[in-house]
Amino acid sequence: MKAGRKNLIAIICVFGVMGMTGAAFAAVPLYRMFCQVTGFGGTTMKADKASDTVLDETVMVRFDTNVRGVPMTFRAEQSTQRVRIGETGLAYFDVTNTSDKPIQVRASYNVSPEQTGPYFQKLQCFCFTDQTLAAGETRQFPVQYFIAPELATDREAKGARDITLSYTFYPSVDAPKA
Repeated sequence: MKAGRKNLIAIICVFGVMGMTGAAFAAVPLYRMFCQVTGFGGTTMKADKASDTVLDETVMVRFDTNVRGVPMTFRAEQSTQRVRIGETGLAYFDVTNTSDKPIQVRASYNVSPEQTGPYFQKLQCFCFTDQTLAAGETRQFPVQYFIAPELATDREAKGARDITLSYTFYPSVDAPKA
């Protein structure tokens, strides 16, 4: 091989490695954005206003609470709610810091079955924002939501009448290290 051709192959390889490295770093934020826009993977949608249409069909919404790596208790005041499709629901969650120090936490959520994610619309939520709880503090967090009427006509999600909204609290990314 000639030196010019070897140099061209080396340059292509370097750009290929740089491109793959850039794609690896961009994959997580791009996937998160894709899920939030499409509701893929059970990601719920944020709504600006309540539904104008309320159907006679009902859905049972179950609330699941989890804690990862923080000294706290987290529970839903009601484990289930039956709501009409399109009707606004309101659920309350109680959170207690069980340690003797303040903690900074953040909650994420998911909906299952995943095909119902685009239809679970939140009007108010405590998720994805840092919450600081003083030592021993108990706080109540509301979630206001509705199930979009389009659920009733979606072929894949049409029969889904049990939906689970699952929240997990974990240490905030910005929380000071112990």
